Amino acid sequence: MSLPTRKIGNDNVTAIGWGLMGLSAFYGTEFGSDEERFEILDAAVELGLTNWDTSDVYGDNEDLLGKWFKHSGKRDQIFLASKFGGTPTGPKGTPEYVRFAIERSLKRLGIETIDLYYVHRIDQSVPIEITVGVLKELVNEGKIRYVGLSEASESTLRRAHAVHPISALQMEYSPFCLDIEDGKSGIMKACRELGVALVAYSPTGRGVLTGKFKSFDDIPEGDWRKTVPMFSKKNFPNILKIVKGLEEIGKRHNATAAQVTLAWLLAQDPIVIPIPGTKQIKYLKENIDTFKVKLSAEEVAEIREVVDKAGANQGDRYPAGMMQHLFNLADTPPLSQN
Repeated sequence: MSLPTRKIGNDNVTAIGWGLMGLSAFYGTEFGSDEERFEILDAAVELGLTNWDTSDVYGDNEDLLGKWFKHSGKRDQIFLASKFGGTPTGPKGTPEYVRFAIERSLKRLGIETIDLYYVHRIDQSVPIEITVGVLKELVNEGKIRYVGLSEASESTLRRAHAVHPISALQMEYSPFCLDIEDGKSGIMKACRELGVALVAYSPTGRGVLTGKFKSFDDIPEGDWRKTVPMFSKKNFPNILKIVKGLEEIGKRHNATAAQVTLAWLLAQDPIVIPIPGTKQIKYLKENIDTFKVKLSAEEVAEIREVVDKAGANQGDRYPAGMMQHLFNLADTPPLSQN
C-alpha cells in the first residue's frame, strides 16, 4: 500500500509515522511476547506504514526490532529513526558517549546503518557543536544517514545546523501541547528556513484520545502518565473538554478524535510529520485512515478555539525532574568556552 509522504532529508517517508515506544516501555506494564509484537510490526509493513521511531531508552525496543529484522528480512523497507542521550543520569553529548551509544544501538538492531539518529535530550554541559561534530563523522562513516535533534531550542538547532545539516527536529506537538508555536521559541520559523522536518511526538495526547480514559482514575497504576502534572486529577476534566470537542468535529467526518487531531497536525505545515504510537493493529489502521479526513480551514481554526476554551494548559507535560531537559531550558554552552 502506498501512503502520502513528506520529506526527511532527501527521503520521502510516510507522512504519518509510528512511535514504537509503547511496545516496550512506559505505557502500562504488560508488553506481550516477541511473537505478539512481531504481528503488529508485520501489519505495519503490510499497511505501508514504514516510518518508524525508536530509542535506546525504550526498554527492549531496539532488541525487539533487531530480532524482527532478522526474522522478517525487511530492514530495507523501513525508514528507521533511533535516539541516544536520554539517559536516566542525564543526557550525554560527549564524543565518547555518542560513539558508545551508536555501536550499542547498531548491535542491538543487528544492522549497519540507522537512517535518522537523534540527540534525544540536549546535554547542557557539552557545546552542541561538539556533539553534532561526532554525528557528522558517523554520517561519513556510513553508520547513520541523517542527524536529528529532539527537544532543542531554536538557538541549539541553528548552531547544530551550522556544523551539519539537521534533517529532523522531534518535538511534542498536539492540541494538548502547543509550546513550540510560541513566537518567542522561533522553532517553527527556524525549521521552515532550514528545511528541517518537524516530527511531532505524542500527537494524540499520549493516548487520551482513544476514549478509554474518562477520568484520571482510569489511568492504570504503574503507568507513566499517572506522574505527568498535565494529567492531574484537577486538570483532567479540562483535558476531556478538548477530547469532547475533537469528537464532535470527528462526527462530521465519520472520524475519531485521534484522526481529527492527526489531520489537524498535517494541516499546520508540510514540514510536520506526526508519529503516533500504538500497540494495537486496529489503531495502526485508524491512524492510516486519517489521510481520508479533510478538514476545512474553518474546522482547523475551530480546533484552536476548542483548545483555548478548555483551559487545559495547567501543569507541566513531564514530571519535575525531566522538565529541565526540554527545549525552552536546554541550551548548551558556547563552543568558545571549551
